[in-house]
Amino acid sequence: MRSDTKVRRERNPSGCAIMGILNKKGKRIDGTRIIKSIALMHDRSNGLGGGFAAYGIYPRYKDYYAFHVMFDDEKCKTRLEEYLAERFIVERDEKIPTAKVESITKAPLLWRYFVRVDDSKLDDKPEDDYVVEHVMGINSNFDGAFISSSGKNMGGFKGVGYPEDIARFYRLDGYKAYLWTAHGRFPTNTPGWWGGAHPMTLLDWSVVHNGEISSYGINKRYLEMFGYRLELLTDTEVIAYLFDLLVRRHKLPIEVATGALAPPFWKDVDRMPANRKKVYEAIRMAYGSALMNGPFAIIVGFNRGMIGLNDRIKLRPMMAAKKGDFLYISSEEAGIRIIEPEPDEVWAPKAGTPVIGLVEEDVE
Repeated sequence: MRSDTKVRRERNPSGCAIMGILNKKGKRIDGTRIIKSIALMHDRSNGLGGGFAAYGIYPRYKDYYAFHVMFDDEKCKTRLEEYLAERFIVERDEKIPTAKVESITKAPLLWRYFVRVDDSKLDDKPEDDYVVEHVMGINSNFDGAFISSSGKNMGGFKGVGYPEDIARFYRLDGYKAYLWTAHGRFPTNTPGWWGGAHPMTLLDWSVVHNGEISSYGINKRYLEMFGYRLELLTDTEVIAYLFDLLVRRHKLPIEVATGALAPPFWKDVDRMPANRKKVYEAIRMAYGSALMNGPFAIIVGFNRGMIGLNDRIKLRPMMAAKKGDFLYISSEEAGIRIIEPEPDEVWAPKAGTPVIGLVEEDVE
């Protein structure tokens, strides 16, 4: 009995750790700080998933899509390379550097490809749509191959393990990025597998998530109407795809998109001034099936910045802070203060109210 009580007291009921660091001037920093921060929140995860997204890490190939791929074996790799050669121009491919870490076992074969699209292949289709179509097709139809990230000048690094071990495995202290996000996973109703670790990505969108999307079924069916394929065994993938749909494809401002995903309750809309009320009524009517229910705290990375967002009643913790040109978002204030002991400002974002940080200058 004492042993069971001890376990319950040691487990954090809020689950999962998330962390993000953005330099709004586009200054690149190595992975040391994000690793130190997420490692502090070690007890929020259970070793079944850890991962990072890093932006600005491939300046030499910044105009190419960087496909990070997990393979079961060399045979799968050969098959995929034949497929890519027919549909993309592959500028460079190489093994993703890794280090031996005792706790990281059964790692897949990890490779990256820097590709561009031949305009003659598009048939008037937007280039990003062409890439999405093939990334989703590969992840759905190619046994033994999985594209874990596909954006320009960014990459996702993830696997089964604690996040600090995943960082050592991928040697992330050797990369420099203007935006880092990190995740320590405590899966409760989905399996712990390499592709299911966070971040969940599509193009340059990446999502780290603490919580559960209980509206997954509705969100999934809504996204499938627009051609998205949801087969990755995790509710988090709907978040990345909803941001892609609303912001990239429908070109909604970020504030409007987040207002669709975590909107005010109708009782609060009714109390708004007439003009504002009209806007939110229109959002709810147009994007009702995009509304995400359930407890969640998310950090969304993309090439222009970082977004933090809670569910409408803040059932998962999230803190934010600023220091000079840096914006921090974390599950815990301690995760910020261990790397930024004296921030200029610290606050707990309100339920459903986004924290948005944008890069102020072009990133080279």
